[in-house]
Amino acid sequence: MAPLLEISGLKAYYGATEALHGLSFTLAQGGITTLLGANGAGKTTTLRAISGLVRREGSIVFDGRPIERMATEDITRLGVAHVPEGRGTFVGLSVEENLKIASYGRRDKSGVKRDLDLVFTYFPRLKERIAQQAGTLSGGEQQMLAISRALMLGPRLMLLDEPSFGLAPLIVQEIFHIMRRINEEAGVSMLLVEQNAALALNLAENAYVLETGTVVMSGPSAELKNDEGIRKSYLGY
Repeated sequence: MAPLLEISGLKAYYGATEALHGLSFTLAQGGITTLLGANGAGKTTTLRAISGLVRREGSIVFDGRPIERMATEDITRLGVAHVPEGRGTFVGLSVEENLKIASYGRRDKSGVKRDLDLVFTYFPRLKERIAQQAGTLSGGEQQMLAISRALMLGPRLMLLDEPSFGLAPLIVQEIFHIMRRINEEAGVSMLLVEQNAALALNLAENAYVLETGTVVMSGPSAELKNDEGIRKSYLGY
């Protein structure tokens, strides 16, 4: 089966500064892949490049279709949903309004109703707080809402940037459990950026390690967990 996402020779720029230096990797249909690396390695920039949020060069193929010249909104319509670091919700609007805005461009009303029901199946806490202003939710609930907003786009691929950031360990475990359910039950593929390497490697089937905008190591997560360099650099033992 052809990869859902295929990146080849990807470069990305902030102004004149080149932040990615020819990245190449793939993500399988229905799979979860994680990008590991220290701060500044280029992980977030990779997600932003896929979404069209930074200037980029190289090849980005999603489901057999080149998207490297597409605008962000067109990439989203194809089924790529980006959950940025910092959650990216509208804090002055209610939970319900956030979810409705996320599905605004969709024309399949029955699909929107189905996905809303799905969101509340995965995150019943949000249903309890449907009329509550997003800015008054706890950090964990805001992260749940950010993931739910992405689900309301009807995605085939979710780009998740540091979903555990700033959250208590029990909340992180709950969210990662739900992410696995979304992958397995809804068939949504995921590209995950996560500082907690142990969590990321446990969730993902495959991993790529980035250093200064370049892939320096890759392989099945189970193998990388046993690599001495990965254990010392990212797992702390």
